[in-house]
Amino acid sequence: MQVQTVNYAAENVSEILTRSLHETGFAILENYPISNTQVQSIYEKWGDFFASESKHEFLRDLEKQDGYFPFRSENAKGVDLKDLKEFYHVFPWGRVPPELEVETRKLYNDLFNLGLTLLKWLDSTIPSHVRENLSEPLDEMMQGSEQSLLRILHYPPIDGDVEPGAIRAAAHEDINLITLLVAGSEPGLQAQDKAGEWHDISCDPGMITINNGDMLALAAGNYFPSTPHRVTNPDGKNNNSRFSIPMFLHPRPEVMLNDVLSAEGYLLNRLKEIGLK
Repeated sequence: MQVQTVNYAAENVSEILTRSLHETGFAILENYPISNTQVQSIYEKWGDFFASESKHEFLRDLEKQDGYFPFRSENAKGVDLKDLKEFYHVFPWGRVPPELEVETRKLYNDLFNLGLTLLKWLDSTIPSHVRENLSEPLDEMMQGSEQSLLRILHYPPIDGDVEPGAIRAAAHEDINLITLLVAGSEPGLQAQDKAGEWHDISCDPGMITINNGDMLALAAGNYFPSTPHRVTNPDGKNNNSRFSIPMFLHPRPEVMLNDVLSAEGYLLNRLKEIGLK
């Protein structure tokens, strides 16, 4: 599984990114215009939030899907056991704890704009037969959308009460167009190749993992596959909290992914499947 490391400043960056996402569903981005210092500050401050009881004041809104989702709120599609994680959903219109507002909104906007750039690169390099089947160019699907989601994830240390088979994040595919995943604070992310084998994905500081979501796979006739991935449990000597921040780029609700499925319809179905609706 040859996941490419893509230099944001390289002359042929769009071709390398498109090839890696086409062949593996994943790519690693480096040298992008977001500082690692910014990311580490966010991790530290959200770590304090998850360690506090005040997080319960921001309990999730099940209709709007924003706010704090307690430990074991979500399961992967087709999996009965809940994932071993808690998380917070940030939308452009949603709630953010006041002490985290400025830095979190900045990271949201930085990742959103970076994602738009990546989608434009894909638009410029995908084969013509794929482009012609899109209901509209990928970056235009995002125009006016307020559905893109920044998720701050905390995977606590694993305790002795965990039942067999429970995992930090069971194997799943993302729902959206593309995901920009800021490097996690600890290892654990793995992606599955076409033969069913699992491969570690780098979490080196200063890197962002890019992966396709189901909506992109549907819109592009599976030219960009939505690759299964998971977060494994730590071994005994490295049983630490793990933090990660994915940015999920979602198109406008009315965007047609194919002849029968809209972005809104697909999203609602998947939220029910993973226990969030």
